[in-house]
Amino acid sequence: MTDTKNNPNGRSEESHPADRGGGGGNRFDRMEWAGAFGDLGTLIPFVVAYVGVAKVDPLGLLFAFGLVMVVCGFYYRTPFPVQPMKAIGAVVATQGAQIAITVPAIFCAALVTGLFWLLLGLTGAVDKVGRLVGRPVLMGIILGLGMSFMLHGVELMATNGYLAAVALIGTVLLLTNRRVPAMLLLLVLGLVYGVVEQPGALDRLASLSIEFRLPDFALSELSRSDLLTGILFLAIPQLPLTFGNAILAIHEENNRLFPDRPVSHKKVAVSTGLMNLFAASVGGVPMCHGAGGMAGHVAFGARTGGAPIILGTILILSGLFLSDSFMSLLQLLPLAILGVILFITGAQLALGSGRLSEKKAERFITLITAAFAIWNVGVAFVVGVLAAWIYRRVGLRL
Repeated sequence: MTDTKNNPNGRSEESHPADRGGGGGNRFDRMEWAGAFGDLGTLIPFVVAYVGVAKVDPLGLLFAFGLVMVVCGFYYRTPFPVQPMKAIGAVVATQGAQIAITVPAIFCAALVTGLFWLLLGLTGAVDKVGRLVGRPVLMGIILGLGMSFMLHGVELMATNGYLAAVALIGTVLLLTNRRVPAMLLLLVLGLVYGVVEQPGALDRLASLSIEFRLPDFALSELSRSDLLTGILFLAIPQLPLTFGNAILAIHEENNRLFPDRPVSHKKVAVSTGLMNLFAASVGGVPMCHGAGGMAGHVAFGARTGGAPIILGTILILSGLFLSDSFMSLLQLLPLAILGVILFITGAQLALGSGRLSEKKAERFITLITAAFAIWNVGVAFVVGVLAAWIYRRVGLRL
């Protein structure tokens, strides 16, 4: 599957897309292991917010993420990502107390979004809407998402500039090295630094409790207020963001990198619907497929569905056996290391957005869409589609 030419220093001269594919089965080599952790920069902060702020039980959250990742890895056979829905996660983390968001309301949001995307996928409506969105808008969404990841990565790296500088330089030097995976060394550096810098870290690790638990059915105690909160404050604001990033952009990214394993808008929408219905039933949180997640997996070496299967298996075992101690493990990884992961992921995503159109008006549509996407992908999607419609109907003279 990998078409590389290694020089004496162990570097590979890879050809994207996806090292020219090959259509084989999943792999579980060291590069798949490294790439499996390429999306931690987005996964960990939201998991911490859900568990630490909203008091979601880590068991259902980790189990849902893990099982969905494993299924997606076997089904798509690409590093197809599974991420928290960002708009919902941001509201929970920053406005949860103000809006009085309960844990059942979060499950309701997963249930409602699951039903919505399953309906759009099964009816084929998502394909019709997807065809209305032009390539300049898609390029803008992907470019803006990449820049947004990079900016957020810089913010996290600023929490420890020296550690971030060492980690970033080392990662860049090793990023194309097929013998020494950059991600694995990055994680080792972060964990060692966390143990050294945090008093009592070794004691906390030594006291981790291993206890087997199974998730319970999470939809047995829903109230009308939970349902209204989940729909109005969580599910509805997420819809345009999901369509732009988790339907259109991941479709574009997967088919660009893995043309031998293409996906359709319908397939991604149905997948999004099913995994959220499952998450809601076992105590998970709203999930989606984000283009940035695929960029992160690929940037650190993943080329098959082996990467999400590896990460998913780790999350399943963590949920079933370490759910009561999971926060202690997460707190060991410094924010600066997560920042480096996000920065590299963003660069990979932005570089893959494609070549700008030769038409000035279409370049303008791409750039304004990207600018808004740095701030809010849902708004960027609306602005980009509106600008493209004006261009088609009345023209844009620049």
